Amino acid sequence: MTRLFVDADACPVKGEAERVATRHKAQMYLVSNGGLRLSDNPFVEVVVVPDGPDVADMWIADRAGHGDVVITGDIPLAARCVENGARVLKHNGEALDARNIGQVLATRDLMTDLRAADPFRQGGGKAFSKADRSRFLDALEREMRAASKETLR
Repeated sequence: MTRLFVDADACPVKGEAERVATRHKAQMYLVSNGGLRLSDNPFVEVVVVPDGPDVADMWIADRAGHGDVVITGDIPLAARCVENGARVLKHNGEALDARNIGQVLATRDLMTDLRAADPFRQGGGKAFSKADRSRFLDALEREMRAASKETLR
């Protein structure tokens, strides 16, 4: 059975993910170190992990594998989940897999180095848009269907 893991801290698509998980009757885990409302949805389990660096990431990476879907913006977590055979989506619907995760990790590392070299560099990413939300919903639906087929094999 396909499971959906959500790295829930600062995740802008928790509601959308819950709707898709419910439609697929898939168990969904919202993992964070606190601050989430409990859900009365029987398919949703809120997992609160202890404070600490990467504790939520480790919880997800230790459990997600073949036939599961992971939603995260954390690239090192995504790499571990891809390595374990899980399907991974970023919040904007971008799929991360064995073909592109190396390049995404390298880009992340390069950007970290560039930010460190210029302490006056300001600004963050672009704002999360309706198009991102729509792209995410389409991508999650595709990934859930594909993951469900994998679990049948």
